Amino acid sequence: MKNNKILGKERRNLILNALKETDEPITGTKLAEQMNVSRQVIVQDISLLKAKNEPIIATSQGYIYLHNNNETTKYERIIVCSHKPEQTRYELQLIVDQGVTVKNVFIEHPIYGDLKASIMVSNRREVDQFIKKVEETAAPYLLQLKDDGAHLHTLEADSEEKLQLACQALDEAGYLIEG
Repeated sequence: MKNNKILGKERRNLILNALKETDEPITGTKLAEQMNVSRQVIVQDISLLKAKNEPIIATSQGYIYLHNNNETTKYERIIVCSHKPEQTRYELQLIVDQGVTVKNVFIEHPIYGDLKASIMVSNRREVDQFIKKVEETAAPYLLQLKDDGAHLHTLEADSEEKLQLACQALDEAGYLIEG
């Protein structure tokens, strides 16, 4: 694989299989190295796979294939929070410490409508990786696009109790507006 470029459909099949075979995110750079193509080619391949309704999401840690896991019932809740940007790590830690995954963050922008970004963090290590990536790129948090810092998260857990505990922790910290 190192010396020969893998072309088109075959490459996309290999990317899809690599993503399906792991629950861990795979970076575009790693996929590009494996396929002996540029990272931009991988980005285009991922877009083509998404256009064919493959459930692939891009996170700050890399690409993830969303497996349909029917054996475990998942519960979701959308919550509204507000806090300062420097409190983001603590907010995410409060949630993941209850066994809850933060799937995304979104805001309602006055011009662009709903702006949504995938986060997909489930533990403190992933929170730290997410925060590190934001800091390294100096990218603003979506909450910074709102005067009041209000933003929404989609939370996912394997029980309603875990979602309730996460909301309680956020409420006690003064971050929860509605949940």
